Amino acid sequence: MSSDPLMAGLKAGKLSAFAAREAARFSAVRQASRAALEAGASAWLSGVPMHWMRDWPSPFPLVVRSAKGARLVDADGFEIDDFCLGDTGSMFGHSPGPVARAIRAQAGRGLTYMLPSEAAMRVGLLVRDVFGPMVWQVATTATDANRFALRVARAVTGRRKVLVFNGCYHGTVDDAMVALDGGQTVNRPGLMGQVADLALGAVCVEFNDLAGVEAALASGEVAAVLTEPVMTNSCMVLPRPGFHAGLRALTRKYGALLMIDETHTQSSGRGGYSRVHGLEPDILVVGKCVAGGVPAALWGMTPAVAMRAPMRRDPRVIRGWARHCRPTRCNSPPSKRPFPT
Repeated sequence: MSSDPLMAGLKAGKLSAFAAREAARFSAVRQASRAALEAGASAWLSGVPMHWMRDWPSPFPLVVRSAKGARLVDADGFEIDDFCLGDTGSMFGHSPGPVARAIRAQAGRGLTYMLPSEAAMRVGLLVRDVFGPMVWQVATTATDANRFALRVARAVTGRRKVLVFNGCYHGTVDDAMVALDGGQTVNRPGLMGQVADLALGAVCVEFNDLAGVEAALASGEVAAVLTEPVMTNSCMVLPRPGFHAGLRALTRKYGALLMIDETHTQSSGRGGYSRVHGLEPDILVVGKCVAGGVPAALWGMTPAVAMRAPMRRDPRVIRGWARHCRPTRCNSPPSKRPFPT
């Protein structure tokens, strides 16, 4: 790259002119998208149903008319190759045939019951077959799945803190909205409306830093280490050789639970990165594409953790876990506190 300021200025000017020209062309041919946005903008904060829908470099967001497979059709009839796929929520394509048929069939039988269905009970067996011999629960988002699982981890261990890695993203869970600044855990800069000191319930460490992990765990305050197997929200940070084995050994040594969030990395193979690479989480979270484009998430725990979770337990179910799940080790000493009844 040239260090000549004049040449750099000319290149920047050409890029600005190019961007302005393309923005004008985009706007000129997408009048239907613009009209639809303007018609409903007054009803929405930032003019769209979710404010981040404006986080695109185009002058205004596209308005989608339909989507199928890996293609979108916008309100102006343009077909667009979709490399985003709903931020991986539709990783298997938009409206896969089996999913669309199942939704149509279920719509005629009711959409929400607060009770199980025969199909839901079969899904549990399928989930266990794919992701591993754990005991599962359903949530609507991976954020909620992480939040619920953290509550269980805190209840089981009697500890309040969660260890997360600098630059992580686990949805909008408050506990993960921390950063590392000069070796100290602080609220993440720019965090809107946060008045609590999140460092009271979280400690932040650099990914791949096993010495930092051990120092944090040695305090005896950490209930769980929450991590992706590969960090995906700060470019792509791969684990160094031995990092996951070290993380597993340290959590066992200091009595913390290992909680792996596979919301993005489940595409690594059948059963996600954890199963492909032989990781042994105490709690596993999967979201996004797990329901083929329908908003849903799952969180599972080993039977050893589940039997100590502070919720009512049916002895018949516990015996079923013992039959169907291979023996696993619980990584924290038995709780001295009574479970709620």
